[in-house]
Amino acid sequence: MAPAYKAIPNILTSLRLAAGIVMFLLLAGATSGFPFVSAWLSPDDQFAMYRTGFWIFVIAASTDWIDGYLARRWKAETRWGAILDPIADKILVTGAVLGVLTSGSVQQIIIPCGLILFREFAVSALRETMAGRITLPVTLAAKWKTTLQMVALGCQLFARNWDGWGLPFDYLPHFQLFSDALIWLAALVTLWTGWQYFSAAQKQMRDL
Repeated sequence: MAPAYKAIPNILTSLRLAAGIVMFLLLAGATSGFPFVSAWLSPDDQFAMYRTGFWIFVIAASTDWIDGYLARRWKAETRWGAILDPIADKILVTGAVLGVLTSGSVQQIIIPCGLILFREFAVSALRETMAGRITLPVTLAAKWKTTLQMVALGCQLFARNWDGWGLPFDYLPHFQLFSDALIWLAALVTLWTGWQYFSAAQKQMRDL
């Protein structure tokens, strides 16, 4: 029987999955996503919800590295963990993208956000359709893609709660430009890794 501590990586992954859902609900609620509740929320309440959603995102995103590191260090890698990890990542990223889009004033990043979502859904569909026929292990580039996505989305969430942090508005345009450049870069890397997966799948199908 495996020691109890070897379950920690999978627990962290499961918590990241749940955190993605809670984070999205907080972000959506902070931007009038709940019609019957939003009327009772003051601006301070909305800022507090958005800040909480941001910190949940930051903490959950950090577990993406921690759970993998612990699983390898403790030799606690499991098939369930390998399945759950990319699902948790996709839910966290998708929740953050939708949370950013609900905040409004995002015309300049609608395209990269859409491209990120399209790629994630396309690769998930590819894996499901090809399950049992070909193998598509997570590549190093895809892992770095997820990290870049999370950093870019974290910056977007931070910028959209600038008021709540009490920061001077003089710096906001510069930080927003930096955040927008990051999300575009993340979208391009996301598309590139998506092409790698489809190319690998096509090659394996030809070899069958």
